[in-house]
Amino acid sequence: MYPFKGGEKVMNKDMIEINDQTNKGEIKMKKMKRILKNEKGLTLIELLAVIVILAIVAAIAVPAISNIIAKQEDKAILANASMILSGAKLAAANGECGSEATLTCDEVTLLDYIESTDITDADNISASKTADIWTITYNELDGREWNIDAPTVGTGGTITEIELLDSMGN
Repeated sequence: MYPFKGGEKVMNKDMIEINDQTNKGEIKMKKMKRILKNEKGLTLIELLAVIVILAIVAAIAVPAISNIIAKQEDKAILANASMILSGAKLAAANGECGSEATLTCDEVTLLDYIESTDITDADNISASKTADIWTITYNELDGREWNIDAPTVGTGGTITEIELLDSMGN
């Protein structure tokens, strides 16, 4: 391990420095082991601090998540209303909603033109067109406390095409 010079052991400066660093490292390691050996676990105060931090995070996150869910539910209802409107326009183009002067599409007719599992015959849907403005009736629109910013949304269970487009941001 040691280089020889003339049959004698000679240690150079680098080897001495490495040995000193190794000894210092071993001493520090022994001190750390002693300290860690005396640690028994978390104190009550540390545990309470963690619980308080988790409670604060939960208090912030839960309302934010529930608000996001409510907004998505509202957007889904407006998307369904938009599908009803599209179905009404298709039915009207096929001449199934009455004369041009008074277009009224009932639920039975509309359900044939709507491809949705969310809208059923229990939803009391209809659509009518007066003076080039479509009005959608959809019971999911009635009595809701809306969580989205919209000029007017579904008052009395009805919504006009213009209100629908404004509410959906189009």
